[in-house]
Amino acid sequence: MKIAILGYSGSGKSTLARHLADHYKIPALFLDTVQFLPNWAERDKNEARSMVWEFMQNGSWVIDGNYHDFYQKERLEQADRIIILNFPRIVCLYRALGRYFQYKNTTRESMTSGCIEKIDLEFVWWILYRGRTRKKRDHYKKIASFYQNKTLTFNNQKKVDKYIRQIQGG
Repeated sequence: MKIAILGYSGSGKSTLARHLADHYKIPALFLDTVQFLPNWAERDKNEARSMVWEFMQNGSWVIDGNYHDFYQKERLEQADRIIILNFPRIVCLYRALGRYFQYKNTTRESMTSGCIEKIDLEFVWWILYRGRTRKKRDHYKKIASFYQNKTLTFNNQKKVDKYIRQIQGG
């Protein structure tokens, strides 16, 4: 089983990836851990791409994150299931704020060690506007249309929870 999870910042991609990796007993890759080195320094793009490519050679995987340059096209083609989390802006902001308070002064497990959880106006602006351009919305729609037989799009947590219950047989 290969699962690609895409979606807006704060939508719960990493949480869902962790659930699915545990359920299917397959490895998970959080692309934020590839993009960032400690203290939020960006990793060399070639090194990052190499890390993702190597991980994709596993027979099964869950990969959480958008990062077009990290073989997104190939991830989507290889994936048995593509999940897009298309949650409303305010929900994503609320969740990002909750995550900040939960992990304040620490590093969450889906992030590179040494990247202390933070929230600033630039990130809030990203969640509410810059990360939600028409181009990005159209990109998700194009993915859902092109890979319609293997794509699920969820726009709220109730639908995600229902999906998790279904795969768990309950």
